[in-house]
Amino acid sequence: MARKISLFMFTFLSLFAFDLTPQYHFENVSINYLDWTPYTKTKTIDNDFFYAGFEGGAGWKYAEIYGFLYTENPTKSYDASGESLRFVNLVDLDLKIKNGFRIHLQNYHLDSSSYYTNDFVLGIGYKYVSKSFWIRPFLGIHTTNDTFNNGLNGYMAGWLFSYNFSIQQRIFNVFWWDEFEFGREARFYKNSDKASWGNQGGVSLFYFLNKPFTLGITYRYSYHKLGVYTYQDAFIYSFKFNF
Repeated sequence: MARKISLFMFTFLSLFAFDLTPQYHFENVSINYLDWTPYTKTKTIDNDFFYAGFEGGAGWKYAEIYGFLYTENPTKSYDASGESLRFVNLVDLDLKIKNGFRIHLQNYHLDSSSYYTNDFVLGIGYKYVSKSFWIRPFLGIHTTNDTFNNGLNGYMAGWLFSYNFSIQQRIFNVFWWDEFEFGREARFYKNSDKASWGNQGGVSLFYFLNKPFTLGITYRYSYHKLGVYTYQDAFIYSFKFNF
């Protein structure tokens, strides 16, 4: 149970406890429903599920940070077999260097009664910003600490992309995240993903209903990831309350 909130998540939340006067910040709580496609349900034993939690981010002259803390299957027991209660958190931290380049760190943590994993990436990133969109690719060294193994686990490359637009004064956002792992160690994938590389991500469309509320739909995909060799995809339906 002590693994539910990682050190990185604690660091993320701690930043909001101090008056560091960010240049921008956002926070929301959300409820979400992940619905696997019929194709995925015929190829895997995946089950649809609800999840809820907190998401937020902030930016300073010297750094940007983003993170979330979600509870999956919040109505289930932590010790239940099958689809049990799970805790998931992520912290993504960029330390700015110069001319858009930055040191990139991210830490993903999942905890359940039968399995846990902690994936840490340290690398280099670059952020390009225009009036209506921004994109931030990165490349880093990947380490994994899970129930069965611990150590270096190849490399990770990926990007974040955000595009804002409006239709008849209604505000929308397209957000795309993607991660590609390669050069993974066989001891981490031989009994699950069964490949030395893996890819996952999500493409979202958000509609800012009014100031506090946001509606969203996400196409979620993965291949050689999430403990499964085959391609998986799902749609996520989200309702957010923005602080």
